[in-house]
Amino acid sequence: MRGSVTVEELAETLGVTLQTVRRDVQRLSEASLLTRFHGGVRVPSSTVENIAHQQRESLHAMGKAAIAREVAAQVPNDCSLIINIGTTTEAIARALLSHTGLRVITNNLNVAAIMSSNPQCEVIVAGGVVRTRDRGIIGEPAVDFIRQFKVDIALIGISGIEADGSLRDFDYREVKVAQTIIEHSREVWLAADSSKFNRPAMVELATLSQVDRLFTDKAPPEPFPALLAEASVTCTVAGG
Repeated sequence: MRGSVTVEELAETLGVTLQTVRRDVQRLSEASLLTRFHGGVRVPSSTVENIAHQQRESLHAMGKAAIAREVAAQVPNDCSLIINIGTTTEAIARALLSHTGLRVITNNLNVAAIMSSNPQCEVIVAGGVVRTRDRGIIGEPAVDFIRQFKVDIALIGISGIEADGSLRDFDYREVKVAQTIIEHSREVWLAADSSKFNRPAMVELATLSQVDRLFTDKAPPEPFPALLAEASVTCTVAGG
């Protein structure tokens, strides 16, 4: 997968004029979906900073919605869940609105707001520092709060899955909370759209061996099928 390309290569590949490419690149750059450099563009690939929450909501939205529907179809009524930070987990929360008897613990104020509109669910919000850019709750108070529970299913998102089988994210404080969520759940379900494969991020959160099920929107590329089989992870491709 190429991370960068020249403007001329884009024009030739797409069969359009340089003027058209430059105009579209400008728009994508203004939306933080591409990074410009002299003579070309590259996809955002920082290992230390995630894409803004608003941009992440629109990126791969159809894939996230498909994943959310698939996860919701597998979640039984009358069970306990922990749902962490992320736009994919927020999509899952929306897909769970017709469920009954759920007890949902979350460190995501967006998830709490979504789930609280379902009168058949009890929503419990972790305490801690609210991260303003995405309303995620992080820090040691959130870790201590989650340690009180042992839930049926953790529904977690991730920023990247690298080719060594490591699950990675950007904020070590968020990672500490997510690690605690994994430790205090009987099953761990990972929801990750296809863009997360081979995406680098700075902090290791877990490994595939700590996951029971993976929900994604496209068949994982190499070398992930072998890694998933070795880790005994059940992979469900939404709509597949």
